[in-house]
Amino acid sequence: MASHDVLLDGELNEERYVALLTKLIGESEHVQNNPPKFVPQEDKVVQHLLEALKPHTVENGGRLQVEHVTYVPNRGNLIIKYLSEGAKGVVSFVGSHLDVVPANPETWDRNPFELVREGDKLYGRGTTDCLGHVALITELFIQLSEKNVNLNANLIAIFIACEENSTIPDVGVDKLLKDGRLDELKGGPVYWVDSADGQPCVGTAAAIVWNLNAKGHLFHSGLPHKGINSYEFANEAVAYLQKRFYEDFPAHEKEELYQFATPSTMKPTQVRIAEGSFNQLPPWTKIIGDIRLTPFYNVEDVMSKMAKYVDELNATNFEALATRGPCSKYVVKSPEGEDIKGVLELVFEGEPFKGIACDLESDGHRMLFNATKEVMGEAKPFSICGSLPLVGDLQEAGFDVQVCGYGHSSVYHGDNEYCSVSCMKNAVRIMNRVIHGFSTKYA
Repeated sequence: MASHDVLLDGELNEERYVALLTKLIGESEHVQNNPPKFVPQEDKVVQHLLEALKPHTVENGGRLQVEHVTYVPNRGNLIIKYLSEGAKGVVSFVGSHLDVVPANPETWDRNPFELVREGDKLYGRGTTDCLGHVALITELFIQLSEKNVNLNANLIAIFIACEENSTIPDVGVDKLLKDGRLDELKGGPVYWVDSADGQPCVGTAAAIVWNLNAKGHLFHSGLPHKGINSYEFANEAVAYLQKRFYEDFPAHEKEELYQFATPSTMKPTQVRIAEGSFNQLPPWTKIIGDIRLTPFYNVEDVMSKMAKYVDELNATNFEALATRGPCSKYVVKSPEGEDIKGVLELVFEGEPFKGIACDLESDGHRMLFNATKEVMGEAKPFSICGSLPLVGDLQEAGFDVQVCGYGHSSVYHGDNEYCSVSCMKNAVRIMNRVIHGFSTKYA
């Protein structure tokens, strides 16, 4: 049995990594996640992982314990364990997910559902987010089994289903947490491997999806004083809500310490409107958007205040809203002389993702920082207002969650997504040093 010092010489098996990732990207079309149009079948990825891991399992003389955990048919999660006798702690790698965001082949320069190598770059949907990490961690555990390394810390990897869209609950990590399948990770750091750019990500934002429904009054556009234009109504209401949001939740002083790229934001991202003719005032408009909240503010407080803003507008006949010209109104008279009022309704969609400010004083952060500095020449922690599922809940439950990733943020969810072999080589070196550091600590 080898000493943990062999980890310091560990390198990526490039040929095997690329071969496995080729198979995973070949399934990416089937794991696109945007219901109801795209409902992923994560088990199509899992089958390739099970095939790669099988020769290295305990049942076949290796060191790996592998468990396929499924709550919804064809939508499994995968748990891999590397256990050592007498280990005193645990190090886990969680968050690398088996689903991807949709890709439109018409807007890509290459087939997004086929791995294409061009020099150092590996193109395909999921290479950066996040199948490239799934293949990486699988290869890391295979190498550990091959070397038969004796560690003073147990290692656990969990690949999760249903990360990119949370409208279908109890499929992935949320259900694993409810079932107590993550409890054993509390003995050490939880490295959430779903970031990018090779440096420690020490902060992420909460994500709150909102729908603002504006009900107007259908009328001929040549008689605008007799109708309520729901499109104008909705846009003015959103502008007002944004103004109130930025007054109540300005840039926080801790955002500078954590190197957040942006403060908290609220913005519209989609609009839906009643079908009709160009010469009709639309009777209803729905504007959909999100709030990205840095972790120094409370999610429930934000949601409560947003609802209060809307209630106040409805109660005061929208006196605080600007109008657009002399005929733009939100309350009009019926032929019988009664008031016809517009109505605003704010709905929050699904459960919000909570943000996280990682513990900068923990052993988990220190080990990742030092390993990154040793491999990359410098460590430059950063924070972004992207959001990750469950990390805030895990931290609140007592887990030391640290975030890292080795793809490229410049192509996150974009066309022509790619990862770099050189970056994945550095990732293996960093992870091996983190594992070595904790094995030494627990000796």
